[in-house]
Amino acid sequence: MGYDTEMDSCGRCMKYTLFVINFIIFIGGICITGLAIWALVDKVNYVSELTGNNLLTGTVYVLLVGGIIVSIIAFFGCIGASREIKCMLLMYFIIVLLLFVIILIGGVLGYVFREKFIETLQQQMQNSMHLYREKKEITEAWDFVQSKLHCCGVRSWQDWSRYFNEVPISCCREMTDGRPIACNRYPDSINQYNAYPWGCVEATQNFMQKHAAVLGGAGFAVAFLMLLGMIFSCALFKMIH
Repeated sequence: MGYDTEMDSCGRCMKYTLFVINFIIFIGGICITGLAIWALVDKVNYVSELTGNNLLTGTVYVLLVGGIIVSIIAFFGCIGASREIKCMLLMYFIIVLLLFVIILIGGVLGYVFREKFIETLQQQMQNSMHLYREKKEITEAWDFVQSKLHCCGVRSWQDWSRYFNEVPISCCREMTDGRPIACNRYPDSINQYNAYPWGCVEATQNFMQKHAAVLGGAGFAVAFLMLLGMIFSCALFKMIH
């Protein structure tokens, strides 16, 4: 297998370009995998419990699986380009085309989520408050959000008064031996010097939008590189005899 004499220089250029693109895609796949793991470690799924919207969590898993597969396929794409193996290039093209669609969908979902969830965020968070202490996932989600984002309730700590006579301990900021100090002064008030005075709705919105923007941007970037990889693999396939 090889190129026509007059195509040698062009063919070599195409081969090395495809090799470089695949190497970049390989790095991009690893980066997407790392970002998806970062989002899971950062408890995006907890925040999804409060917002009643699992679209971002689904996007994270799509990009996690897609990133791993992209890295593997890009690695073999590098081999196919350097060895000039036609069947490997053809298989590479077909698989990358499928992955291109998956990664692109993941990127689109990330940006769609970014706009859609804002519309119902406050109401969904408000609806989840009565399940605090009744549903383990909701309790953990609220405690995580309030302690991590340094906030209390939806709009303010007073939101909790509709359901309980005290605010959760995760609303309190002073620590002793690594644990918060209770900040309830009376059943209908708190020690404002030791409690987060602002609500969580804006902080949650910013938290989710940040993750959606990073994941969506990474998905689009790698999808663009994969498109280039498909174009060059198709051109190189035609040059090899």
